[in-house]
Amino acid sequence: MKNGKRGVLDEPLICERGSPGRVGYSLPADDLPERDLNQDLSRELCRETLDGLPQVSEGEVVRHFTRLSQWNLSAATTLYPLGSCTMKYNPVVNELVVRLPGFAQLHPLIPDDCAQGALELLADLEHCLAEISGMDAVSLQPAAGAQGELTGMKLIRAYHQDRGRPRKKVLIPGSAHGTNPASAALCGYEVVEVPTGPDGMLAAAAVEQFVDAEVAALMVTNPNTLGLFEREIVQIVAALHAHGALVYLDGANLNALMGVAKPGHMGADVIQFNLHKTFSTPHGGGGPGAGPVGVKKTLEPYLPVPRLVREQEGWRWSELFPRSIGKVRSFYGNFGILVRAYAYILAMGSDGLTRATRMAVLNANYLRKRLEQAYDLAYSTPCLHECVFSDESFHHTGVKTLDIAKRLLDYGFYAPTIYFPLVVSGALMIEPTETESKETLDEFADALLAIAQEIKDNPAVLRDAPLTTPVSRLDETRAARHPVLRWEKK
Repeated sequence: MKNGKRGVLDEPLICERGSPGRVGYSLPADDLPERDLNQDLSRELCRETLDGLPQVSEGEVVRHFTRLSQWNLSAATTLYPLGSCTMKYNPVVNELVVRLPGFAQLHPLIPDDCAQGALELLADLEHCLAEISGMDAVSLQPAAGAQGELTGMKLIRAYHQDRGRPRKKVLIPGSAHGTNPASAALCGYEVVEVPTGPDGMLAAAAVEQFVDAEVAALMVTNPNTLGLFEREIVQIVAALHAHGALVYLDGANLNALMGVAKPGHMGADVIQFNLHKTFSTPHGGGGPGAGPVGVKKTLEPYLPVPRLVREQEGWRWSELFPRSIGKVRSFYGNFGILVRAYAYILAMGSDGLTRATRMAVLNANYLRKRLEQAYDLAYSTPCLHECVFSDESFHHTGVKTLDIAKRLLDYGFYAPTIYFPLVVSGALMIEPTETESKETLDEFADALLAIAQEIKDNPAVLRDAPLTTPVSRLDETRAARHPVLRWEKK
């Protein structure tokens, strides 16, 4: 409500619409015999009433959710600079391919000989990802990047157990993704933080001080979460391998390497692929997703089952891998996501994937140069696919990173990642991806430069932002501590 009147963009709760008896469907008469629910074993699962549910027409439902969708800022409406989770544009052709009846209507229990086309697609995708990453074998089974991480760490644990001792510790840089220590801990490892240097990167000499016979692996992201390439990665890998430890290279930022450099050539033993970040598949809301895992030969025997094998009559699933860690996902992951990634790789080709990487790096550095006079750069080293600023120069005005993020909404842009990575106080991480034009990048840069000027001239305006959105700034602390999960009619 604004000034006592409902604005054009305002929308009430769906529960506030409708009237008793109004419906949005028409069903034929029920000709099924009645059942005695009192004798039904599932009786306790049935609701007595459905009080409180909205009673609305189909038109009201469509209009309600269409209007809500028009509030959204997304990759379909504007630049979406959410770093660390690259909300990459999803080409429409991917959606057309995945909706082909032979893919969309394929039953997961269909016999192998009736799904040879789909199985060949999966086998070829495994080959493509192995070639792109420089690894020897790939499993497409994990259903998300985080599950891919967990799978990779389970592979490492199985490898060490096979040699008589799983070891106790995993080394993780202070700039790591938050899921890294969680994946290591879930596999029973003690997490040991390795500090990054003043340049934001790991030094081989620093890593060597932490490596001993109890270290199972190092988990490292390259380029790291500051958008910087770990220049001593080869020496770091050598230090781990010299003590019998392995290297897990987090593939979250593969979008900055694809077609240019290969983690396998850097010495990594295992890597996960975040298909939404690098290969344009949908992401968000907890899935469906995909987080394939690539490994070197030493870890291949432990990959999840079932695995694809080629026999004279064609492709088939096999579980005859005695050292496998077992299943990590029902069937073979989220097939539709894998089809989308495969379509993207084929459409782009080798040269296209390389160009995408170079454009992502160019776009990030263009924004970095345009904004570096107005915002504090966390590190002066040229970045790869993302650049990180901080709110340090605005502390005297009382303006914080959150205020800048909220004010961006008034300029029509969703906020970048804020307060991450944790090694940068008041971080503002910008990751534009490769699909944005110079005109769009300039619009976004102009908005941030205008906000920087506002901070100088009238910082109070930022503390009340956003000012033009249907919903003003929320009390996020209260929302987190006292969420309203149930609507009650007043």
